[in-house]
Amino acid sequence: MNLEILFGLKGRTALVTGSSRGIGAAIAEGLSAAGAHVILHGTKAGGAAVVHQRIVENGGTAQELVSDLSAPGAGRDLIEHAEDIAPVDILVINASAQINATLPDLKPGDFAFQVAVNFGSTVDMLQTALPLMAARKWGRVVSIGSINQLRPKGVVTAYAATKAAQHNLIQSQARDYAMDNVLLNTLAPGLIDTDRNAHRRDEDPEGWAEYARTLNWMGRAGRSEEMVGAAIFLSSQACSFMTGEAVFLTGGY
Repeated sequence: MNLEILFGLKGRTALVTGSSRGIGAAIAEGLSAAGAHVILHGTKAGGAAVVHQRIVENGGTAQELVSDLSAPGAGRDLIEHAEDIAPVDILVINASAQINATLPDLKPGDFAFQVAVNFGSTVDMLQTALPLMAARKWGRVVSIGSINQLRPKGVVTAYAATKAAQHNLIQSQARDYAMDNVLLNTLAPGLIDTDRNAHRRDEDPEGWAEYARTLNWMGRAGRSEEMVGAAIFLSSQACSFMTGEAVFLTGGY
């Protein structure tokens, strides 16, 4: 058995949205280490420069694209710009918006923003990328979901709903494109210690630690780099008989 054939990504190009930090950055660096050319994405020019530098220093190759995925058609434009660089073999849909609010407190603008980034841009990207992957008879889509898509908490009402919708879309398209060797799956983390949670951790370290201890069976928050192995698997030949599934990395829930 040749593990390089199973898990290696040499000759593949991966677009990772929201890859300037956190889970997206870790996955981008992991895919690069597995051999892929990586197209980084962020909302600000130079936002992914540090990640880009680390990839190059470790012998990889990368380029950067900038776009605001809340804008109409931005997902379609991002795929088209990435395709101008190289055929996108692997699409990791990681960029997301999370504005905490219960339903009674949810502002219409905040709801619309989360729907646009988390779901609208996903629709745009898949509409554009999937036919191209199908024509080439090879493609992998890894959608970064959340435990909240399965077990929603009230304080993340809109975020949880959009993540559930995102996975539903992944499942429907997985069926439609399975015969084209275009495989779509969701990687759904639990609580991960990222910049998004930094204010909670820094403001109340003891409270944060206690929250993490009671949230999952391992009693701690996950780390971004702990998402990488599953992401490489879902991006590789190793998952050749898997599509439309959700892989939960939650520390036990």
